[in-house]
Formats: sequence, structure tokens, C-alpha cells
Amino acid sequence: MTEDLIGSQKGARKNKQRIGRGNAAGQGTYAGRGSKGQKSRSGKGVKRGFEGGQNRMIKGLPMKRGFTNIFKTEYTLITLDTLNLYSNGDTITPDLLREDGHIRGANKNPVKILGTGQLSVAVTISAHKFTRSALASIEAAGGTAEEI
Repeated sequence: MTEDLIGSQKGARKNKQRIGRGNAAGQGTYAGRGSKGQKSRSGKGVKRGFEGGQNRMIKGLPMKRGFTNIFKTEYTLITLDTLNLYSNGDTITPDLLREDGHIRGANKNPVKILGTGQLSVAVTISAHKFTRSALASIEAAGGTAEEI
């Protein structure tokens, strides 16, 4: 009874395939190495990183300098000219801009107001960031800016 519990199940372990021991053994002739070339010969083979004689990738890296910051925050940019489309006293939020089509698609990036153009209406603007020139223009027009 205890013999059944000790050891592996029948068929769970297989012997290693013996390569290069003749055609009858199943891996004869070329023994899985193909017919010609450096990898078919006996001996060590090619060194790590060898790419068949062309320059290795690591040697070509100096011209591929720099990196992409995966943690960078990308903002949806809105200009003051866009805000002129609203009337005096309106409260403008990112959701309102999205509803009116100024922010397209499923863009969930934070909103930044840029100081490009002139603002001629006094509105309350809620956004994630403002440029200095945008803040100055909003206050000069009699509006207020609220950071979310």
C-alpha cells in the first residue's frame, strides 16, 4: 500500500533523448543540428551576441541614445481662443470641454490651459494646469482659474 504513495506516477518521468547514437535510436545522421554551418560542427559554437558577422546590436547603440520616460504626464492642451466660444459667467470644466467636442474621443489626460490667443469673456475655468500667461489673461478678462 505504501509503495503506491512513494515516487512518481508511471509515465511522469522520461529518459533524456540520446542524440547522435545512430538512426535506429531516432536522432542519427545530423542529430538535430542540420546539415552545414558553424552550428553544425563540433566544438563550442558561436559566442553570445554574435550575429553572423554583421556588427552586433550593442555596437550600434551609440546612435540610439536616450530613453522614453514611461511615467511622463501627457496633457490635453486647450487654448484661450477655444474658451471664447463660451458666454460670460460660464463655468468650464474638462467634462464640459469633452461634451462640446474640444477634447476628442476617450482622452482621459489631464487638461492644461495655454495662453495662446486672447480671452474676451469672464468665465470660471477648472483645469489641472495653467500657464502663467493663461492665468494673467483670464484674470485680465475678469474670470477666475481653479486648479483641480
